[in-house]
Amino acid sequence: MIEDLFSKSLPEVVDLITSRAISSLDLVETYLNRIEEVNPSLNAVVTIAPDVLESAKLCDSELARGNIIGPLHGIPLTTKDTIATRGIRTTSGSRLRADDVPQNDAPVIARLKAAGAIILGKTNVPEMAIPYETNNPVFGRTNNPYDLSRTPGGSSGGEAAAIAARLSPAGIGSDLAGSVRVPAHFCGIAALKPTTGLVPMEGHLPLATGTLALGACIGPMARRVADLALLFSVIAHKPEAKFLNEAVNELGNKRVAWYADDDVAPVAEEVANAVRRAANILSKAGLNIIEERPPSISHGPRLWIELFSGVANEQIRSLYRGREREAGPLISSLLQSPHQATFEEKVNVAESLAKTVLERERLREELLRWMSQTPLMVTPVSATPAFAHGAARVDCNGESISVFRSCSYSQTVNVFGLPAAVVPVARSADGLPIGVQVIGRPHNERGVLAAAAIIEQSAGFW
Repeated sequence: MIEDLFSKSLPEVVDLITSRAISSLDLVETYLNRIEEVNPSLNAVVTIAPDVLESAKLCDSELARGNIIGPLHGIPLTTKDTIATRGIRTTSGSRLRADDVPQNDAPVIARLKAAGAIILGKTNVPEMAIPYETNNPVFGRTNNPYDLSRTPGGSSGGEAAAIAARLSPAGIGSDLAGSVRVPAHFCGIAALKPTTGLVPMEGHLPLATGTLALGACIGPMARRVADLALLFSVIAHKPEAKFLNEAVNELGNKRVAWYADDDVAPVAEEVANAVRRAANILSKAGLNIIEERPPSISHGPRLWIELFSGVANEQIRSLYRGREREAGPLISSLLQSPHQATFEEKVNVAESLAKTVLERERLREELLRWMSQTPLMVTPVSATPAFAHGAARVDCNGESISVFRSCSYSQTVNVFGLPAAVVPVARSADGLPIGVQVIGRPHNERGVLAAAAIIEQSAGFW
């Protein structure tokens, strides 16, 4: 029965709970036992909610009185340790917040609870959610469930590892440079980066301030696309939890472009083959598939650096000011600055940033015009499957590139504020998962999830 539960989608498990085939308490205890057994080797779940058993009992008692709280009634979920949870330690992987217990839930957590979900615990992150590897001075390193010598990615790496290892049925991450999508690709799960601004970012640290608000977002992570659709409907306040089958039928013969070369980063042949396979699946489903790189795409990673890196770094410097000694190695290197910027230099930086914002708007408009005829794209998530712990560079077909450059395919999506879903499609020769990314026009999460569901069903990864 336990293994059978692990194999079911969230909607199926909700039906089991509300029909009283299982209790929420039994489900929570099943996941707590799994965490106790498996988590020591992964270090994915870093804090268990102190009230999780009481919350499960409350859901069961409400059901006994005939009250179904919402579409997630009695479902335990985990959440990234950068998102505020009332009464549960929230650290952002930093010594600055090692004992911080928020008094209020972030809006996204409040929405999940209002829908009947139970917060099971918090999952590990890089310090202040900075790099593509999950490691920090508070909890240490998280390992990939498919190969403990490799990273689950970042910055939602703990969440992806927990879901892949069945320590959690699903959860919530955040994404500024692929941070839900790269870990999903590395760990063989599904994830959705919604349209920027659709899901509230309040209660997340680092903050989505300044130009970061153009790209940062919170999104669901799960084992299946149906689970993403259910979670998205809750956190985005979209009253269409069971829309997926209808959305698949609506796709018809829509035009879909695929590409495995963004003119920034080469990709491993195994990754390119996975993208081709996904495109072929959609073609067989009746969609109009073309191989074409859209306009503006190759500018994305450069714009990402110009729009976001300086603003993010300044926020980190401000947070650590006067407490620099508490920073871990990566943040410490970031805090080292050759000199204090002069007023004139600050003016130059501001003017340069304003020009970049205008360039981003021009290129985004060009891309959206193109997408009016081709509303969906299928692309790599990153250039390779999961890389080894501590890697600064990866090899792609004999070419060595930086880890940051290898994730250019995901960064571009944040720059232009588009929705994108990741779904696992294949395994590498080393047995590592390979996901693909389905990208859509703003606010077309419906179409993105529908195409991802078609790919998922035919690829049969799980």
